[in-house]
Amino acid sequence: MKQPQVIAFQGAHGAFSDLACRSVFPDLTTLPCETFDDAFQTVQDGRAGLAMIPVDNTIAGRVADVHHLLPRSGLFVVGEHFQPVRHALLGLPGSKKDGLRHVHSHVHALPQCRKLIQQLGLKAVVHADTAGAARDVAERGDPAHAAIASTLAAQIYGLDVLQEDIQDAAHNTTRFLILSPQAQIPPQESGAHILTSLVFEVRNIPAALYKSLGGFATNGLSLAKLESYVDEKFQAAQFYCEVEGHPESRAYRLALEELTFFAKNIRFLGAFPAHAMRKTYGAQ
Repeated sequence: MKQPQVIAFQGAHGAFSDLACRSVFPDLTTLPCETFDDAFQTVQDGRAGLAMIPVDNTIAGRVADVHHLLPRSGLFVVGEHFQPVRHALLGLPGSKKDGLRHVHSHVHALPQCRKLIQQLGLKAVVHADTAGAARDVAERGDPAHAAIASTLAAQIYGLDVLQEDIQDAAHNTTRFLILSPQAQIPPQESGAHILTSLVFEVRNIPAALYKSLGGFATNGLSLAKLESYVDEKFQAAQFYCEVEGHPESRAYRLALEELTFFAKNIRFLGAFPAHAMRKTYGAQ
């Protein structure tokens, strides 16, 4: 299989998604996209070989829309990555913290750095993403304005790092999924801890979800993730599920067979090795 040369992400250069891509794939060119849909499309049409998309944050919770968009994208999950979010206060070259009056950043980043913002008495200005805020501060050229973003954004947009690690919570971490146009199922013989992603809709019967999940329990498979979504009529419930098990294992096949009795529109979304960070967070 041809090795990818480009990886797509949502946001501007210097965003934490860009940083995550560079951390995992330092030899690939990162391609910024305005929306998640745009990032999916670049992989679908071949402009990028992979995409990396955030799905969860330890503080902000679930990233909106991703699990709703993923099943329709035609892409497969081939990996995961846990990226520590280390916010930095960025200003124009030569600017000082005591001269700041405004701070620009993403709607989630601002409350994650509330203590420093209150300490400096800054007025918060919301932007679509952290890197875009850094770029706007650089273009504005006003030393009274600063941005909360990554140190990578400071390098890209020529800003000074006025203070690092300004986030209130040290555990601030974002989980990313790595997406590919082809499924890449790890060998079952590898012995690695494998996660399998799938989506399904429950049938309109009593206790449908309970019965749907029973097959995983009776076959000794744990669920690492289960999230629900409803359709536009608030009737059919769709579930995104990550199972701790290999899709070719006997236990998984038996669980899937039982699932078909109580669920419909079951779709395999990929299988991938569990990230080592799961041990740190006690997710295994």
